Amino acid sequence: MNTDQQADDVHGGAPDGESGEIPPPRTLPANAAAARAQVMDLLDSRFCTLDEHTLGDVVLADVLLVTSELVTNALRHGGGITDFVVELGADELRLVVADASVRPPVTMTRAPGEFTVGGYGWALVNRLARSVAVRVTGTGKRIEAVLGLR
Repeated sequence: MNTDQQADDVHGGAPDGESGEIPPPRTLPANAAAARAQVMDLLDSRFCTLDEHTLGDVVLADVLLVTSELVTNALRHGGGITDFVVELGADELRLVVADASVRPPVTMTRAPGEFTVGGYGWALVNRLARSVAVRVTGTGKRIEAVLGLR
């Protein structure tokens, strides 16, 4: 995907270089529901009317679950969301969630038969995404997850 396509997918409409307009600033989601709504809006804009049959109910559920997990973890453990980007490629969705913590996510180790509340999200993200990358920045970290849409 080239830069113009990325600008078009993130902001909607023509890239600012072609239209002369400055795109609206990205809105950081206040919670997981708001993040899922942004993802759904982008998917709806690409696929016109989106339902569980457009992408397949499992694919749509995976995209929304990974979105929820990354945003919830940024809010709960990362000191808040500092950036949120969602972009569509030909057959994938790229999701970036940045937060204010430099501490990387961890997978909890449990003893056999131990069932505790919480701690399953990072393992789910890694299992559901095609790729996951964590990059520590000068102000926190950025987590990029790429999910297949087919």
